[in-house]
Amino acid sequence: MKNFRSIKGTHDILPEDSYKWRHLESIVHQVCAQFGYQEIRTPIFEQNKLFSRSVGEDSDIVTKEMYSWEDKENSFLTLRPELTAPVARAYNQHNLGNLSPIHRFYYIGPLFRRERPQKGRQRQFHQFGIEAFGSNFAEQDAEIIALAWHLLTHFRLTNKIDLQVNSIGTSECRAGYRDALKQFLKPHFDELSEISKRRFNTNPLRILDSKNKKEQTILKNGPRISDYYTKDDKEHFNEVKTYLKAMNIPFTINSGLVRGLDYYTKTVFEITSNELGSQDALLGGGRYDSLVETLGGKPTPGIGFAAGIERILLLINEENFKEHKPVPDIYLICLEKEGIPASLSIAKQLRLKGLNIVSDPIRRSMKAQMRDANKLRARYVLILGESELNDNTIILKNLESGKQESIKQEKIVKYFDNLTN
Repeated sequence: MKNFRSIKGTHDILPEDSYKWRHLESIVHQVCAQFGYQEIRTPIFEQNKLFSRSVGEDSDIVTKEMYSWEDKENSFLTLRPELTAPVARAYNQHNLGNLSPIHRFYYIGPLFRRERPQKGRQRQFHQFGIEAFGSNFAEQDAEIIALAWHLLTHFRLTNKIDLQVNSIGTSECRAGYRDALKQFLKPHFDELSEISKRRFNTNPLRILDSKNKKEQTILKNGPRISDYYTKDDKEHFNEVKTYLKAMNIPFTINSGLVRGLDYYTKTVFEITSNELGSQDALLGGGRYDSLVETLGGKPTPGIGFAAGIERILLLINEENFKEHKPVPDIYLICLEKEGIPASLSIAKQLRLKGLNIVSDPIRRSMKAQMRDANKLRARYVLILGESELNDNTIILKNLESGKQESIKQEKIVKYFDNLTN
């Protein structure tokens, strides 16, 4: 008989790790609320055109990595490879721009790309991220970056991460830069990879995103996009830098940073860690002032970021999770079959008081159950044996102090009430 296994590029999150995910997600909920962001949840699949229009026909995501299929109604559907476009689609579909001039969203969920699986990169992966619609001012960019930085400081990662920022200007700026970049790369065309040769004609700025070392060496002597900024581009980027400095958020300018998606304009940024090897990007994002309009909405400025949960978890020290590992308040041991109704009743009453109760459903020995209680790091053990059944009592043992006492069954709930109040 065949043993089924998870599909390549996917992984199970087992209980020994799932509590870490819950803790990270709880911090995301907490910090986003502090900044005034509200959660949005979108379907995991969308129309294929949503991503080809927003991300770019020439991007690796569209050309190589999307999981797409045609359903019985001849609709071409795609598992979401990123979440900004679905959030923008929801913003348009529900006419949210008519309800308020500013909207702040955050999300947590799975995404899908058919990439080569490696450390920190899976085919089903998970991200949290935020999107803000309505403001084209630099303080909105600074708030987004500050939120990202604030989140990562919660996990004590500030000494392991670097913030890189850049501005890729507006379409007016990029048109002049695109021509200059093509002129510079033309004598080196034969040295470019096949992907970059294709991008040379379709979207030469994407060549800046190449990980090819030879191409990066060539680009070092190329033109800089900052030489083509309009007055507004320059002023906007200077304001972003001023606001980041005002918040004491350390950053470096990376003039080669363009991000991998076609919808970005002006501010782009990444937070990286050299402790992750080649897949060093923890979080990245930027401004996308034309995306909402491209997807059929009214002209609406926007900016956001997405962060890889798997990569962040790789960086967080195990010690930071210890205090968040769930442990039972009480391990309830019942040694007699006749005592099961009483033990179930006691467990129900204690759970209604908000206590976490674990009991043994396979009728193991006292020794085995005590071993299990210690393994689970339970705070207390309640023991219901033959003599306790006859006396209508129950033994309470504090596993931290070792202190043990006998209590009437009808008083056990009140006992824990007094203990927790």
